[in-house]
Amino acid sequence: MNVARTLKNWRKYRQTVSELGRMSNRELHDLGIDRSDIRNIARAASL
Repeated sequence: MNVARTLKNWRKYRQTVSELGRMSNRELHDLGIDRSDIRNIARAASL
C-alpha cells in the first residue's frame, strides 16, 4: 500500500468517525448503530 492511499484511507476514517460522532444517540439508533461501533464502522468504510 502506498503512502497516498494510506493517507486517503486515514482521512476517510477520520471523516466518518467525525460525522457519526456528531450524531445524537437517537439518530444513531435510527440507523441501527451503537456509539461504541463507530470506530469499527469507520474502519470498514475506509478500506
